[in-house]
Amino acid sequence: MTNLTGTVVRLKLSLLRGGLRQSRGRRDAFIVSSVLALLFALAQLPGMVLLGRQPHGEVVSVTATALLALGWAFLPLFFPTGDETLDPTRLVMLPLRPLPLMRALLVSSLVGVGPLVTLLLLLGCVLVPARGAAGWLTAVVALALALLVCVTLARAVAAANVRLLTSRKGRDLAVLSGLVIALGTQLVNFGARRLSSGGLGQLRPVADVLSWVPPASAVAAVRSASEGSYGIALARLALTAAALVALFVVWARSMTRLMTTPDGSTLQAAGSGRAERRRTGGLARLLPAGRTGAVMERTLRYVWRDPKTKAGWVTSLAVGLLVPVFYALQHIGSVYFGCFAAGLLGLQMYNQFGQDTSAFWMVALTISSPRDAYEELRGRALALLLITLPYATLVTVLTVALMDAWTRLPGVLGLSLALLGAMLAAGAWASARYPYSIPQEAMKNVVPGQAGLAWISLFGGMLAAAVLCAPFIALTVWLTHGTDGGPAWLLLPVGAVYGAGIALLGLRLAAPRAAGRLPEILAAVSKG
Repeated sequence: MTNLTGTVVRLKLSLLRGGLRQSRGRRDAFIVSSVLALLFALAQLPGMVLLGRQPHGEVVSVTATALLALGWAFLPLFFPTGDETLDPTRLVMLPLRPLPLMRALLVSSLVGVGPLVTLLLLLGCVLVPARGAAGWLTAVVALALALLVCVTLARAVAAANVRLLTSRKGRDLAVLSGLVIALGTQLVNFGARRLSSGGLGQLRPVADVLSWVPPASAVAAVRSASEGSYGIALARLALTAAALVALFVVWARSMTRLMTTPDGSTLQAAGSGRAERRRTGGLARLLPAGRTGAVMERTLRYVWRDPKTKAGWVTSLAVGLLVPVFYALQHIGSVYFGCFAAGLLGLQMYNQFGQDTSAFWMVALTISSPRDAYEELRGRALALLLITLPYATLVTVLTVALMDAWTRLPGVLGLSLALLGAMLAAGAWASARYPYSIPQEAMKNVVPGQAGLAWISLFGGMLAAAVLCAPFIALTVWLTHGTDGGPAWLLLPVGAVYGAGIALLGLRLAAPRAAGRLPEILAAVSKG
């Protein structure tokens, strides 16, 4: 048993060392991120000690413990390749029993920067409510139980979903990290504003509920023991220990199933592929005939299948909705924040050819004239409009409704449509004039040597879109605030016509340039 545990720990260290040897950039990023995480974990300790003297300090410690456990539960789903030992199917061919292997994997899970940072954070959480000998003794037990629950929770979730995480569609779950980051950022911003106005006491009802939810119940037991409520403290510690046992049982069942059941993921993938072809065939029947429909279907397939393209879309859709909605809920900012979704989603039109990477040569073979290039760009723009137009309209109407500014709806929606058309026009032109390659590596969006092209394409294109929108913005200001302005309802039809016209003009101007620069475009987008 000891030999197996030591072997698994050495395996994890070897995998970590081998990954850092792959590139100097990866090694430097790991060192910097580890040092910053450890410094943060150490710096919070004196802050938590001072927080313990505040009236509602234990509220923060209980809530923070619950958030730590939530992170340990869901991070393996978003980043399944962060720890190679999270995949027990790599060891199923070895003559190992599930329980000894689980103990070895549990010990190896406690090795690394992540567990050390978690230990320091949990230490800060138990220091807040600890008072007296009983409180300190309970804090030691609570610290160990909370750490083991977090680690076992991560292992149980990973083992239960390992078949999904190691499949192609399962790896696409990582694109949801953009959504989680966007949502988490806005929630933290919203919560910070509420707490700054009302104080920590607003979290008391939440903390009272979490004090009976493991592993936060272990931290709450420290406070109970410090106050002399030994029965409640024992009950909360027992609840945490029971949760640990339950997680271990779930993990054991998943491990037994993985090590004794044949993998049927190939058959499942084939079945899902047939279902996907049926769905795609239904969509194809709704698209226009000819090259336009074919280009639209190809573009939509990229959005659904390519991980990087999907990640960009998911992030844009999430942020495009969350930013205006959260500002509207807090009654700050302008109603014109409703145009944020149109501007952000319009960025998907930029670097259209670079998104194809080296596969663009197959598209280039079908372009022999400006007319072919125009149909190619038009099909891509129409595919984007299938998603962006209804979504941007929905976000705009929702923002206006939350701010109760219905009289401003024609102007805001008209500006949103005009901005979307300007972004499509500028994106088509930038795609033809400043294409760049997108590498396959997960954390890189531009190949070395093309960063300047990317900056020019994005920021130059956005500046061009702002210039194209300037006439309609001036009209909006005149009709909305001008003393001699006309009816503001005209802004909606004018914005729709202006956006459509400027988009068509941009496609017409970009098509000859794209057709004449096919060799340069192909060379630029194939460097990754």
